[in-house]
Amino acid sequence: MKQRILQKQLQGLFKQATFGIEKEGQRVTSSGHIAKTLHPKNFGDRAYHPYIQTDFAESQLELITATTQSETDALRYLSAIHEVTLRQLPEDEYIWPLSMPMLLPHETDILEAQLNETDTAYREYLSKKYGKYKQMVSGIHFNMGFSTAFLEQLKQDTETLSDIQNNVYMTVARRFMRYQWVLVYLLGASSLVDEKYYDHHEHLNKPVKSIRASRYGYVNSDDIKVSFDSLTDYVTSLRQLVDTKKLIAEKEFYSSVRFRGASSVVEFLEKGIQYVEYRLFDLNPFAPYGILEKDARFIHLFIMLMLWLEESDENIMLGKEKSEKTALSHPLDLPLYIEEGQWLFEQFLDMAQYCQFSQKDIDIIREKQHQLLYPEETVGGKLWMLYEEKGDMLEVGLSLAKQYKKEAVEKPFGLSAFSNMELSTQAFMADAIQQGIHVELLDEHDQFLKLTYKNHDEYVKNGNMTSKDSYISPLIMENKVVTKKVLEKAGFKVPHSIQCQTVDEAMEQFPLVSGKPIVIKPKSTNYGLGITIFQNGTHDKEDFKQAVTIALKEDKEIMIEDFIAGTEYRFFVIDGKTKAVLLRVPANVIGDGLHSIKELVDMKNQSILRGDGKTTPLKQIELSDIEQLQLKEQGFTVNTVLKQGEIAYLRANSNISTGGDSIDMTDEVDSSYKDIAQNITKAMFARVCGVDLIIPDIKVPASSNSSYGIIEANFNPMMMMHIFPAKGQSRRLTTDVLKMLFTEKDDWYE
Repeated sequence: MKQRILQKQLQGLFKQATFGIEKEGQRVTSSGHIAKTLHPKNFGDRAYHPYIQTDFAESQLELITATTQSETDALRYLSAIHEVTLRQLPEDEYIWPLSMPMLLPHETDILEAQLNETDTAYREYLSKKYGKYKQMVSGIHFNMGFSTAFLEQLKQDTETLSDIQNNVYMTVARRFMRYQWVLVYLLGASSLVDEKYYDHHEHLNKPVKSIRASRYGYVNSDDIKVSFDSLTDYVTSLRQLVDTKKLIAEKEFYSSVRFRGASSVVEFLEKGIQYVEYRLFDLNPFAPYGILEKDARFIHLFIMLMLWLEESDENIMLGKEKSEKTALSHPLDLPLYIEEGQWLFEQFLDMAQYCQFSQKDIDIIREKQHQLLYPEETVGGKLWMLYEEKGDMLEVGLSLAKQYKKEAVEKPFGLSAFSNMELSTQAFMADAIQQGIHVELLDEHDQFLKLTYKNHDEYVKNGNMTSKDSYISPLIMENKVVTKKVLEKAGFKVPHSIQCQTVDEAMEQFPLVSGKPIVIKPKSTNYGLGITIFQNGTHDKEDFKQAVTIALKEDKEIMIEDFIAGTEYRFFVIDGKTKAVLLRVPANVIGDGLHSIKELVDMKNQSILRGDGKTTPLKQIELSDIEQLQLKEQGFTVNTVLKQGEIAYLRANSNISTGGDSIDMTDEVDSSYKDIAQNITKAMFARVCGVDLIIPDIKVPASSNSSYGIIEANFNPMMMMHIFPAKGQSRRLTTDVLKMLFTEKDDWYE
């Protein structure tokens, strides 16, 4: 295969593959005991959930990533699924970070996963045959398939695609099992287990590198033998074990490799093996999600090496013997087969040179090569030294479990692996993952997602721009002049305004608006950019000119309109219903008699809720020209020290995107205003809309048009300020958008 790769110059395609990761983990209490609660209902229906499942027991989570084009993306999905899961667990529950549990309950207290009748019966069969404790072991399953483009180019003229698939994956499987001891040595990390684990089996009375990878782990009995000499032999021998009832099903064959892509192994003969599941790996307790990205990359490179080797001993029995002895060696022992390990890494570096690996990949290979001589730097070695320091593996596991949950829940408004995306999109992805809706990231930069529930596909941009929108709707709302005219024709009262395209044109209008409360804003804008409000009418000619200049930086045309007195509220309408109402308080600071306005702003900006306004629910307050103009109108400067309790407003407009505070008022506002917001949304031809109204008193019904004023309607309105308000109840609008898209789904979970 190496010669084919080189002759056909397939080095680039050789690196391409698809990946998926399955990660098991026990739910435990704060004391480290296995949770006795059922699989949480707020994770949705396990009958179809693509991400959050249970393995053997109700307590044993199985987190499954989407299929990706890189191990990096697989780890990002695993991170997101893990964070969603941790945030939904009861406060007193955690995910155990070790493969082996340290506090096993009585076997009668372990409940097999309550799935459909067939799957539950299978688990009950396993309990009787192997004992429940053996089933409680957790690990990482690493799924990988070479790209179809690579396999197509690799095959000879006389071979079919299924021929080369079977040839490649059978070869890799044999060599993987022959040399897997290297992976056990480097990544094994299950040295101890609760003593009850051995109640019905031979007792292992010493620390080892990997209980899970040894005969004490979850393995078949010695009489279960399947041939890997050829695919035909593999299929024949495995089917014979099932047909003679030695195995209840093909999936009861527990090997470190499992061929995937068909409902039965018989189909591989014609269809071809699609990819391989590698089931060897312990959980890495030092990785928040059970596996580090660099280790996932190393496994990928190791699998490539198994195909690359020119001359290789494929004696599987010898490989199993070496793997067993390695697994049962002490965590700080040097490799038993160090010369073979050094030879293998020479082949690694040979492959790296021929295939022009990146320096990052070479560094990963050399780091693992270094660990051959320094076992204390392997995963198992680090775990053992931490155990010796703490003196208690239960304490080690609990400490890490609590740390990882704390990291996941302390900033619940985003997904750390997707922090470069808008916060609303992150929340939308998190809700889709929780609700069991498959998420495919089509364009990360453009926040474009594909969602799939069963056979129903939907496309979503920026968290709430969907197929339910009409094309004209955002175009109307983007243009404030058109918005006003459409609303006026629909019978709504809108403020009088003047349009200008230059500073000179605007200055000609100054005598008409001098001394009057006015708003100056770009014609086409969103997020409150470029808006200046003179609500007291005390602006002079220079202030007016500066505000016009600021607005023209955002658009080629601006609007000068009457300021409407009252309190501004944001109404969020989805699918004809007002789902949330928010009071947005303009950016402000409250005096303490000690600090200047600038210092108070710096102090307020320290809140974890404040940041860029995209990856945090609230925006940091700035002190730019607009803010300083607003301070000037109140008689302040940035150096003013406010009295105790005195308020200084940095902005007149209350947008969260310009530093405002958010207060939920959904249950306080009179329903008549919700109806108005819904009718405005209808006039905009929108299914999702943010409506900004000025209301003197939200508890007094809107008896006439004079009781409220319309500021604007917004397409793609911000959702985070409703989901994570500075004060008041959270409104999970991202779930409401999902409900609008997937009306056939009737099991929604909070």
